[in-house]
Amino acid sequence: MFFEKRFLKAIDQIRAQVAVPLRIELWNGRQFDFCSDPSVTVTIPSSWALRYFISPNLNKLGEAFVEGHIRVEGSSKNVFKVAEGLARSVTARLPAVFQRVTHHSRDRDREAIQYHYDVANDFYALFLDRGMVYSCAYYRHDSDTLEAAQSQKLDHILNKLMLKPGEKFLDIGCGWGALVIRAAQKYGAIATGITLSQNQFDSAQEQIQRAGLGDRCRVLLCDYRDLKEADAYDKIASVGMFEHVGLKNLPVYFQAIHRLLKEDGLVLNHGITTSDVESRWLGMGAGEFIDRYVFPHGELPHVSLALKEMASAGLEVVDVESLRRHYARTCEAWSNNLESRRDEAVGIVGERRYRIWQIYLAGCAYGFSHGWMNLYQVLCSKAENSELRQQPLTRDYMYGGPP
Repeated sequence: MFFEKRFLKAIDQIRAQVAVPLRIELWNGRQFDFCSDPSVTVTIPSSWALRYFISPNLNKLGEAFVEGHIRVEGSSKNVFKVAEGLARSVTARLPAVFQRVTHHSRDRDREAIQYHYDVANDFYALFLDRGMVYSCAYYRHDSDTLEAAQSQKLDHILNKLMLKPGEKFLDIGCGWGALVIRAAQKYGAIATGITLSQNQFDSAQEQIQRAGLGDRCRVLLCDYRDLKEADAYDKIASVGMFEHVGLKNLPVYFQAIHRLLKEDGLVLNHGITTSDVESRWLGMGAGEFIDRYVFPHGELPHVSLALKEMASAGLEVVDVESLRRHYARTCEAWSNNLESRRDEAVGIVGERRYRIWQIYLAGCAYGFSHGWMNLYQVLCSKAENSELRQQPLTRDYMYGGPP
């Protein structure tokens, strides 16, 4: 009875503030519609579960959904839109709640990477492209498929780096190996990738051997902090990696890149940033949900913090490009792919983990499209040797294809 009274009061307050396409059905048959034509139905099977709808936020609602304490019918896109509307009715805006400080050690980072990436290669294959590229795609045209956009992204990175045959190329956080394979196969580079994921390492090794690139392409299972090379690299890319580094470790990360880069080399960092200038958690409980269920210990810097730490590490920023809209499209494509293959996904990872990824991908698409997060490609050279870098005067060179 206690939860029911508070729930009824909360529902009245929410309906007075927002109109979302939602119908709530209680275990006793009572219904509450939030608009005339609801596209999402939430069934609450017991009075105990009413607690999730009293001062709701994205973390509480996400937990109720993932743990099966409520039943939800509707598309992932509409479900997240409803959840955001409920949470916003309480917060009335998108605040970042507090500054989080996470300790990042080699063991903790390895465990976090393995939790996220070592789910199952077959699971990721359900929603990624054939090359298993798990990062923001690059759409040149509205009609581009995910497959085409991911190939374009690989070339966009390597063209920005002006990668040439015979150059030594390093990919920090190489995923399933698509970028190093592209660098060796299409650009003639001597490519090295590193990852902490055993699944990614095994798959990348297999792909390299299958492509006949074993003499000029390799993947190492190691931490970026432990990478020691007698010779530095001509070009370095880091794609979707620095989100795992931790805010306090950004100086260590960029100093490592500086150490590994040749005097006249180039580095491109491709990573997600928060829109909060203080680099705090995403608001409305989104940050807590992602940390708990998806990316343990992940931290997003604001782009201004990333640029500051790059400069402090001796890297001169040459070019900055936002791909936020591209990532919104990418995540929407992933979300649609996963939802269309629900039964296969549940068969591989189970119902609970499928629900985590279902709402996470839909939430990312929504968050990028609404500017909660951004994605920046930042191109840098060594600041102290900038006269050695013969940079083209315009960006025209970035939009060609492989040499």
